[in-house]
Amino acid sequence: MAPVARLRNVVLDCPDPRALARFYADVGGGRPKDDDPDWVVLQIPAGPRLAFQSAPGYSPPQWPRADHDSQQFHLDFDAGSTWEEVEAAQEKVLELGARLLHKEDKEDFRVYADPAGHPFCLCRIEPGDRAPVVERP
Repeated sequence: MAPVARLRNVVLDCPDPRALARFYADVGGGRPKDDDPDWVVLQIPAGPRLAFQSAPGYSPPQWPRADHDSQQFHLDFDAGSTWEEVEAAQEKVLELGARLLHKEDKEDFRVYADPAGHPFCLCRIEPGDRAPVVERP
């Protein structure tokens, strides 16, 4: 079956679109296009296009919850195939302003909150499980 539409952006509401776009550019790469202070777009190299939208009265999701402040979705980032690589990535995202929410050594991921409170994960991957790199025109 042919798709009805093509995914354009993953959009995150936040209080400061420029600041959050810079955070994710530092985590995943790319340069934010911020002509409009209320709407900033970031193309992550070989990854998704993220957009950050100003939301007056923004209230961050609480992780994990199932009520009105629940997480609606989250972003996963491959951080390496060893725990040393994940630890190095963790150190960097914490320096950038992330907050650790969940760490359990028997799991292959750790959960963080970005500076606006959105959950995201750094994942340890098996060498054969890396997502294919897709070159974008």
